Amino acid sequence: MNTFGHTFRITVFGESHGKAIGVTVDGVPAGISLSEDDFATDMARRRGGAGRGVTPRAETDRANTISGVYRGFTTGAPVTILLENADTRSEDYYALKSTPRPSHADLTASTKYGGYNDPRGGGMFSGRMTAAIVAAGVIAKKTIPEVRLSAGLVSVGGSADKTKFAEIVSRAAAAGDSVGGIVEIRAEGVTAGWGEPFFDSVESMASHIAFSIPGVKGVEFGAGFGAANSTGSNNNDAITDASGTTATNHDGGINGGIANGNAIVMRVAFKPTPSISRPQQTVNLETGLTETIAIGGRHDACIALRGAVVAEAALAIALADLALRDRSRRTALVADDIHDITGR
Repeated sequence: MNTFGHTFRITVFGESHGKAIGVTVDGVPAGISLSEDDFATDMARRRGGAGRGVTPRAETDRANTISGVYRGFTTGAPVTILLENADTRSEDYYALKSTPRPSHADLTASTKYGGYNDPRGGGMFSGRMTAAIVAAGVIAKKTIPEVRLSAGLVSVGGSADKTKFAEIVSRAAAAGDSVGGIVEIRAEGVTAGWGEPFFDSVESMASHIAFSIPGVKGVEFGAGFGAANSTGSNNNDAITDASGTTATNHDGGINGGIANGNAIVMRVAFKPTPSISRPQQTVNLETGLTETIAIGGRHDACIALRGAVVAEAALAIALADLALRDRSRRTALVADDIHDITGR
């Protein structure tokens, strides 16, 4: 399904080469200041069209709010954002109906929907859909203004040397190839106690939406997989004060699925873009014979370059949902205390 969340719920819609894509966000509190300008910075961070290694496709991604905002403030009704698709070249994808791209969703989508799926640009499985996640992330951030989020590349093509990132991506692009990358997202100021055991823990919610981002193949928190090579004495985070501050943050700000008040640290691994111009083997669905294809069109040589803001938005959405649920719980506790005191 295309809906995520419980109290703060998002539903994405549209296809890569349809008239538009968009998102409806339900559960947004009333009275939050929201304008078109609020979306500009994050949409620009995700936008292609310039720079070696990113797609030349250049959509303006002007956020057109069609519901849920009146006179610059949210109304409490669902907020719906439309993002027009204008810079499309559908002819680049006509041949893919019979020759699916390796490691892409062409074949699985066709199998699932009996060939009725929209193949242009990958349809609903395209990275284009992440623009809707970024738009929802902008609203999520405004819902939890106390949280400071940031994201950036920490690895490209297997290298953690940031001075070599551009060279690695440029070399892959020149060879008609692609490389993967790892993005780290940090959330400072998260209130201790956010997170719902058992299946809606902070890690569960954040991982759920992160794995919805096309191309994401791995998620870890804190020391992550590195903790498996450590010991308890080295990995445990010593508590330094009654507020829960820790000397280290190997747990990534989360214990028992609940935020502990320290920075939440999450890393997301993006695989290399499957759409490359180098020859690859596939099968012709009409003849049943294998063929060699070289994929044309406009594609990123490293989707992680534009993935940082998407992963940041995904974590913001998960945290906004958990925050609203925690606020509701705390309100209920206060109400119970008042009832116990007054008997009413």
